[in-house]
Amino acid sequence: MASRAAEVRRNWLLSAPALTLLFLAASGPLLVVILYSVLTPGEYSGVVWELSGDAWYRVILHRDIFDDTVSLADAHLRIFWRSAKLSLLTTFVALIIGFPTAYFVATRPPQQRTLWLFLITIPFWTNLLIRTFAIMEVIRNEGIVNSTLMSLGMIETPIQLLYTDTAVLIGMVYVYLPLMVLPLYASMERLDFRLVEAAYDLYATRIQVLRRVIIPLVKPGIIAGSILVFIPSLGAYVTPRVLGGGKNMMLGNLIELQFGQGRNWPLGAALSLTLLVIVMIALMVYVRNVNRSESRG
Repeated sequence: MASRAAEVRRNWLLSAPALTLLFLAASGPLLVVILYSVLTPGEYSGVVWELSGDAWYRVILHRDIFDDTVSLADAHLRIFWRSAKLSLLTTFVALIIGFPTAYFVATRPPQQRTLWLFLITIPFWTNLLIRTFAIMEVIRNEGIVNSTLMSLGMIETPIQLLYTDTAVLIGMVYVYLPLMVLPLYASMERLDFRLVEAAYDLYATRIQVLRRVIIPLVKPGIIAGSILVFIPSLGAYVTPRVLGGGKNMMLGNLIELQFGQGRNWPLGAALSLTLLVIVMIALMVYVRNVNRSESRG
């Protein structure tokens, strides 16, 4: 027993440097943000070391500076709604595009799949900002989309796509689409296609095969891809900033605004923690669905 205790103590001592570094690099900044969220904002940015719950109060509520009436913080709620709406739409559109793409790759001969996966992952080789500016060049008034439509005589004047929610949606779908395709492909690669053939032999239609055979079997990939797209979309900053033109803000832009021009670090910290809570809820839903699928399997 003494030798066993000494071995455990030695293992803890050996891992202490790595654990300390992990705590300082991961938990340390989070603790700072939590602390800042309950402090008083400084006059010219920063914080004053006085406890206050005003930052959390202002996340959802707003107090009029003239008559002290309390109302909902409409601007924050609109940004919350826009962030959730665009993130859900991005996830849905990425699923609609990514599902047939992953199915196509999974049904190719094994020697061809590597090439198709290579082509799908090529966008990850480029900086996010460069990819966003590439989309900007495609959808701007003089871009490829409008120029093509005008040359075909389908429109007479350019369609205003840039600096709209539609532009942000297009940009985020383009940026995060590989994160949907790869988990779907991983699930479909393990799919036993003999079950699909058996369903056709039993006179099932294509819709029935898709709904009753393929989708239930690749559900873990659908959930994983949806989480991988939804979470970064919810906190996206670069794409809404460039394609939205600064007027179609999302939650990430609002947080940056409070730490920058707004000079209200406690409110920015409270908004950051609110985003963290939303992400944690999404992850809990994912884990719960995965565990439920495994228990049924």
